[in-house]
Amino acid sequence: MACIPGLNPSKTLAIISSSSSYSINNNLPLSSSSKSHLKITQLSKRLPKISIVMATKQQEDGLSLNALTSSDRRDEVMIAATSSLSNCLSETNLHLTIPSLKSKTRGKVRDIYDGGDYLVLVTTDRQSAFDRVLASIPFKGQVLNDTSLWWFNQTQHIAPNAIIAVPDKNVTIAKKCSVFPVEFVVRGYVTGSTDTSLWTVYKNGVRNYCGNALPEGMVKNERLPANIITPTTKAADHDLPITPDEIVQQGLMSQADYDEASRKALSLFEYGQRVALEHGVILVDTKYEFGKGPDGSVLLIDEVHTPDSSRYWLAHSYEARFNNGLEPENVDKEFLRLWFKDHCNPYEDKVLPNAPEELVTELAWRYIFLYETITKSRFQIPETAEPIHDRITRNVSHALSSLTF
Repeated sequence: MACIPGLNPSKTLAIISSSSSYSINNNLPLSSSSKSHLKITQLSKRLPKISIVMATKQQEDGLSLNALTSSDRRDEVMIAATSSLSNCLSETNLHLTIPSLKSKTRGKVRDIYDGGDYLVLVTTDRQSAFDRVLASIPFKGQVLNDTSLWWFNQTQHIAPNAIIAVPDKNVTIAKKCSVFPVEFVVRGYVTGSTDTSLWTVYKNGVRNYCGNALPEGMVKNERLPANIITPTTKAADHDLPITPDEIVQQGLMSQADYDEASRKALSLFEYGQRVALEHGVILVDTKYEFGKGPDGSVLLIDEVHTPDSSRYWLAHSYEARFNNGLEPENVDKEFLRLWFKDHCNPYEDKVLPNAPEELVTELAWRYIFLYETITKSRFQIPETAEPIHDRITRNVSHALSSLTF
């Protein structure tokens, strides 16, 4: 990671190395479990089916999965989300309020600012799917940042990451990398509803997808014989599937870099599946992004195992619902995707309908529920006295003044 010799150790700004645990500033306390790595002696290629059935028995200290649909905590979050619908962080302009930031790049969810040797990444409340922004979800940016940081900490033994500091609930400062123009999508099940989802292409007759041979006779939501990588190109408008051979042939990555990143992606996914299942949820699929640091190391970047980048199902009901031809109970944005597909053509319609308030607040709750279930930490609903953009400007300005490269 970048050397920061001039940082005052009395500051609450956290410094994160790729080889040790980290803590976050006073605004983002981590649970005690996040201060040490989870120890797993071996990552199996396939999780036994019985472990899915038994998973909820391992939640004695965590939230009950029944809390997803009925609990005092759900009521508390839903009320707070409803009152915050008009206070979402939909846009930031730190380049206008912080002189040291050179430029802004607006992603689907994150606003990225160039700070010279590092990047300032602000996770907004924008909700994306179908390669476009669908809505703004209260607290989403904060819970995504919290979730990623927890997983970044837990996975440093598998893949070093680019994180430098966390000055605000919605902000991560990261080491500037040469980003590979490829997303590593790892899948454990045949499912999905988008054009590039595995179930969509499978039901259309495709049996070799992104270099993976798929068996005949599979049905939606069935587990694959083994986890697979289905890489896509990173495009501004629409990501496209690509094979590993094409990635190398087109010069998007060297063979050595692809091999290393793909190994890391599979190991991260297997680890994530194990940890998720221990807390009663199934990590169905996810995507990883990697970059190369100045020293040539392959670093994990962007986000990790968030409900934005991943699909999660409730483990305790999966087998019964699958056997009865029912959709799994999900804890991610799939139900919002399905609502838009039922009410419009999200790929072609120029103007989309507004997502119903109850769907927006429900998604806010599901993201928080997933974070609290996996991390066993209580999400801190943000104070509303200070405008979010003012708070971010203040915290980022203070952080940048403390960083010396």
